[in-house]
Parts: sequence; C-alpha cells; structure tokens
Amino acid sequence: MLLGGQQKEGGVMREKFASYKNHPGACILYFLIHLGALISVLTVFAMIIYILVKGIPNFSPKLFYWHYDADNVSMMPAIINTLVMTLLTLIIAVPIGVGSAIYLTQYAKKGSKFVKILRVTNDTLSGIPSIVYGLFGFLAFVIAMHMDYSILAGCLTLAIMVLPLIVRTSEEALLAVPESYAEGSFGLGAGKLRTIFRLQLPSAMPGILSGIILATGRIVGETAALIFTSGTGTTATLNVMKPARSLAVHMYCLMTEGLYTGQAYATAVVLLVMVIGINALSRRLAKKLTASQEG
Repeated sequence: MLLGGQQKEGGVMREKFASYKNHPGACILYFLIHLGALISVLTVFAMIIYILVKGIPNFSPKLFYWHYDADNVSMMPAIINTLVMTLLTLIIAVPIGVGSAIYLTQYAKKGSKFVKILRVTNDTLSGIPSIVYGLFGFLAFVIAMHMDYSILAGCLTLAIMVLPLIVRTSEEALLAVPESYAEGSFGLGAGKLRTIFRLQLPSAMPGILSGIILATGRIVGETAALIFTSGTGTTATLNVMKPARSLAVHMYCLMTEGLYTGQAYATAVVLLVMVIGINALSRRLAKKLTASQEG
C-alpha cells in the first residue's frame, strides 16, 4: 500500500514537471519561487547561527546580576523592563485594536467613505518608520504631557506603533468568519453583542492572536522609539513613571559604547530566545483555540 502511494506521488510529480516543460515561463517562475524561499530560509538560519556563535561564548553569571554597573553590565534589569513594557503595551493596544476591528467589520456601513479613510490612514500608519513614532512620542508624551522619560511614555508610543497591525489582522480575521455563523445566531434569537463576543470573536481568535504575535515581536525588538521616550535607565522598575531601558535598547547602548561588544552579542542571544519563546507560546495557544473551536 505504501509502495502504491509512492508510485502515485511520483506520477503526479512527473506530470507536473512535464507541464512545466511545455510552459517555459511557468518553469522559470517555479524555479524563482523556490529559489526565493531557499534564500529566505538560509538567511534566517545564517543570522541565527551568527548570533549564537558570537554571543554564547560571552555568557557569564555577571550578565544576570540584579544590579547594573560598569563591571558587569547586567541585562537582568533590561529583561524585566522588556516584559513590563510588552505587557503594558499590549494591555493598551489590544482592546483598542480589536474594538476598532469590530466596529469596521460589524457596525460601520459597507462602502462608507469614513471607513475607507480609516483604512487608508491605518495602512499609512503601518508604514511610518519607528524613528518618527519616537519623535512624536517625545514631543507628545515626554514634553507636552510632562511624562518625562518613562516606561508609560514608551508604552504609549509603542501602542500607537503596533495599533495598525493589530487592527488590520483582527479585521481580516473577523471578515474570514463565515456569515452563516451570525445568521444562525440571529435566527436563534441572540443579540448582536452576544453574537460578536460569544461566536465571532472566538472563531477569529487564532487570526487575532497572529497579529498580537507580530506586534509582540515588534515591541520586544524596538529601539529607536524607546530611546526618545522611555530613556536608557539601567535599573529594573515597576514604576511606569520612571525611565528604563528595554533589552533591545540595552544591546544598542552596549554596541555604541564599543567597550562591551561581546556582552552585546550575548544580549542578542537572549533577545532572540525571548522572541522565539513568545512566538512559540502564542502559536501553541492559537492551535489550542483552533482545536477547541473545531471540537
């Protein structure tokens, strides 16, 4: 039975290659697509291997001391600050982003000019460089609102930065939910809010989580915007009105000083592991939600 399956698969592959031979343009596109995919995969692996090779030999217990000073340049305060900033930013951005997506998909009139303007504005905001967000956060939050350099100023800036991504992915996830779900719910007498929060949102949750995963990766790896808003404080703090540096800013500062290049590579390893770990946990949660929905 296994042999028969292999023969059938081989026959399909031969037919595919025969069709490509008859269409040279399709053959070229087939080759270019696979070449692009191979280059992308090799680039990612090359970057990961380079960071690991340069960073792992520079690990030492001093890098994980609680306090930062000129002797150990510990990254532990930056790790704690990164987790605090990520959590606070998501608390601010996710409800606004998902709520905006619910309005655009469930309440706004289809074809409305106002909705078109909102979508164009949202797409435009997603393409603005992070340094511009940093300058805006510096002028709006640090100076105009007198927050000074603080975690809150940085998180508000990051929330504005990732909001377009969350809105777009949440909107697409909600639009992908079949309309028959809502029709069936309305037919059973459920209201609109109940239909949205008990049926449509859970069905769209895997797609919404994908946007949150991408937003989390951008938050953790952001540098330019935080330098202008949250500052480069070297202590770990839960006080959102105090300055603090994230792990990415910590790595940037070590590299620019030029005295702790090895420690900067070690910080890059920790940052890489943190991003991969967050993505893995989020994807695992999304798969569980998808399985529960299918069940």
